[in-house]
Amino acid sequence: MTDEKLSYEQARTELAGVVERLEQGGTSLEESLALWERGEKLADVCQHWLDGARERIETARAARSEG
Repeated sequence: MTDEKLSYEQARTELAGVVERLEQGGTSLEESLALWERGEKLADVCQHWLDGARERIETARAARSEG
């Protein structure tokens, strides 16, 4: 599944796993960098979903106040 098709919950769960692995340590520098980069991508996916949700809420509020 590509990052763009991940649900918010899927991206958040995977991101939590990445953070846990980084916090545990014991990985090589290369693996740590790969985990960090994956975490950044997953954080972007989560932010995209949150931004979309915020926009939908603002649109709904604006429509309600106009009616």
